[in-house]
Amino acid sequence: MAINVIEIARVGPATDSDSFRDSADWRTLPLTFFDLGWIRAHPNKRIIFYRPPNSTRESFDSVILPKLRLSLSVVLRHYLPLAGRILWGPHDPKPSIIMRENDAVPLTIAQIDADFCLLSGNGQLPAAEFHHLVPELTVSDDSASVLSLQITLFPSQGFSIGITAHHAVLDGRTTSAFIKSWAHVCRQFQEHENNGFASLPDDLTPSFDRTVINGRTDIEAKILKRLSSLVKDEAETRSLKLMPAREIGGDMVRVTLELTRENIEKLRERVKNESLSASSAHGLHLSTFVVAYAYVWTCMVKARGGDAHRPVSFMFPADFRHRLDPPLPATYFGNCVSAASCHDQTAGAFMEERGFVTAVKVLSDLVNGLGQQTVEASEEEFTKAMKAVKSGAQFGSVAGSTRLGYYGADFGWGKPVKTVVVSIDWTGAISMSERRDESGGVEIGLCLKNTEMDIFVSLFNNGLT
Repeated sequence: MAINVIEIARVGPATDSDSFRDSADWRTLPLTFFDLGWIRAHPNKRIIFYRPPNSTRESFDSVILPKLRLSLSVVLRHYLPLAGRILWGPHDPKPSIIMRENDAVPLTIAQIDADFCLLSGNGQLPAAEFHHLVPELTVSDDSASVLSLQITLFPSQGFSIGITAHHAVLDGRTTSAFIKSWAHVCRQFQEHENNGFASLPDDLTPSFDRTVINGRTDIEAKILKRLSSLVKDEAETRSLKLMPAREIGGDMVRVTLELTRENIEKLRERVKNESLSASSAHGLHLSTFVVAYAYVWTCMVKARGGDAHRPVSFMFPADFRHRLDPPLPATYFGNCVSAASCHDQTAGAFMEERGFVTAVKVLSDLVNGLGQQTVEASEEEFTKAMKAVKSGAQFGSVAGSTRLGYYGADFGWGKPVKTVVVSIDWTGAISMSERRDESGGVEIGLCLKNTEMDIFVSLFNNGLT
């Protein structure tokens, strides 16, 4: 597989900016306590594959790329912080997003000699084959870029958009909103042949009002203290450098598995049939997310095998936008997720015959508990979960959601063929998204060693028969 970098460009916000850009007050956007917990986390990396009717190099250079560049510049008017940087000055108590004149998003333009159908398919492939399609962020002790993009042509097959987003600035909902906003503007240009400045609908217009969140210095101090405890060198306690991620060996493979709406319904019925009583089943939160995550988690524990007494812990992100008082708008820009976690179980609880039902009950209790959980309590739980991750323990987490709607990001050449969360390769999480062609189903991404993957896929498929 050979990749050829054609150009590394810088795309800045369109020049006729609104009051947001002209106001000095808006050129600094402080990070909130929701953001700070992710300041040294591995960035979110995603690839979205498209197959336009004409994807020759000539069409790519003359039609596709100019439209994507122009619409990116225009949409950045609405998402100015994405062109800025995270800075942590020597006298600043915490990092902030700083926006300056001539800021821009780095955009890599590349061409690759690879099989588009294979990479955008569901089969097992070496994880490293996807890494050429996503760019890197530039990060130092006191400065970090927010967003980096890559558009890669597969000649006469299609193209991909690789997104690398700093987790301290964007959660999944914000990243999804940005991509769909970019697609909306690009589609407007194609439909109306208008190269002017497109507007965004209300449901895609970001809200930067942080009044409800700002001022929680008590939680911020706890989070910064927790981050400091993760490093041994005192000089690194204020560093923006990312924490080490797991190594990706040549034996690591990726796969996408699917649970259809029918699969989910059968798994729900299985929980009801295997529960100890009708009343206990009635109280369970049997959402698509809970059922899918419980099923995948039990397959992962069984695939790992080994000591049934080993500690296991797992967690998932929960959107707190509507849980705050007053609630934040759905279009709030930034992180607004906290963690729900379980860290007091052993592998044997999920390896036995009723392991799936056990996992459903644990996850159901966590979801039901979110309604009463304060942000402070959630932060404490997150700290406990991190401390529970010890050598020999098995840890699981989720990236993405079935509600982010990436398959709705149509730039004017049709909806995506496939969307892939690449960052799970380094974090060890599983990814979840809606199925492309069926509502109510789930796509699950996984990266494991090939021997463990074979066992997992067998368990996964056999459990659905």
